[in-house]
Amino acid sequence: MNTEDIQAWLHLFKAPGLGVVKISSLLAEFEQASNVLKQKSFDKHHQIPAKALRYIQQANTDDIATELSWLEKDNNYLLVFDDPLYPPQLKQIDDPPLLLFVKGQPEVLLLPQLAVVGSRHATRGGLENTQSFCSDLVNKGWVITSGLAAGIDSAAHQAAINENGQTVAVMGTGINQIYPAHNQALAKSIIKNGAVVSEFPINTPPNAHNFPRRNRIIAGLSLGTLVIEAAKKSGTLITARQAMEQGRPVMAIPGSIHNPLVKGCHLLIKQGAKLVESATDIEEELTPSITMLSNQIQQQLDQSSSIKKTVTVEKSNQNHTSGLSSTEQQVIDTMGFDPITFDDLVHETSLNSADLSAVMLALELSNWVEVLPGTRYQRLK
Repeated sequence: MNTEDIQAWLHLFKAPGLGVVKISSLLAEFEQASNVLKQKSFDKHHQIPAKALRYIQQANTDDIATELSWLEKDNNYLLVFDDPLYPPQLKQIDDPPLLLFVKGQPEVLLLPQLAVVGSRHATRGGLENTQSFCSDLVNKGWVITSGLAAGIDSAAHQAAINENGQTVAVMGTGINQIYPAHNQALAKSIIKNGAVVSEFPINTPPNAHNFPRRNRIIAGLSLGTLVIEAAKKSGTLITARQAMEQGRPVMAIPGSIHNPLVKGCHLLIKQGAKLVESATDIEEELTPSITMLSNQIQQQLDQSSSIKKTVTVEKSNQNHTSGLSSTEQQVIDTMGFDPITFDDLVHETSLNSADLSAVMLALELSNWVEVLPGTRYQRLK
């Protein structure tokens, strides 16, 4: 995306009263955001508010100087709704964000993610379950997505980092406003091992009404949501219910009937959430969703070759007649033609789970492998 389009998207983001539906309508007619900004008027069927029209007519770079300065810094990215790297699973929700400010590695947002959420005032047992489940899942190639809050969220992010895995933090503030403040160091580690994401203007301070809104993004980025601990009335249940509304699987860990922090989990199970006791239970529930995600990404891959270039480990050797990178070739040679589990591939290739997960997704998109039940992989050619 060129500078003119980046600036145009930032202006559309700032124009009051516009949203995904109206902007999608404008893009369908004018094709690019920069073309929209050149218009002095719009047909009535676009239903552009007068205040938005005034903003567009008077837009100048001073209005977006803060955002442009932020984008000049290392590891800062802007993902807009029509960007090929915009997560396809997030587009499926009713109210997808117009754009995402991303700090870290935006390609991680294309990998299979599991939302892990729970109480800010977690019990020791809840924290131990978070550590155990997330460690197992990261080692099976899953990206752990949560909200950077105290308690279960922080433990989930840290467990992924401890296993050299990847994790995504979705902020309820602007991306420059880490909240809670004591998670500054954790946020820096997440940036190195994944991405910090926000839909809000970059300096937005903590506002209570923004946190429930960000929960739809946590659920929307993820193929499923795991609830570790939750009271009957908690923000965690908002995320779970949004996942259910989006048609994504919700899973919950049961506990003692005397623990108030698992009553929300028990309520979700009564409402249809899957009771899980191990990472294997979660894998069995979500394996079909991986195929769905791969198909969605393949559709975007057909539109732009940049996705495969980004998701795949950098090609250090281009001399293979198959067109694979050296790392991809190593994995293919290791697999043979019998089904093999992700864990066995990690052991036999000596790749870390995060790198191997990216390679396997690229190989699947290139029709070199297919995913079988139980997170096993079958070489196809």
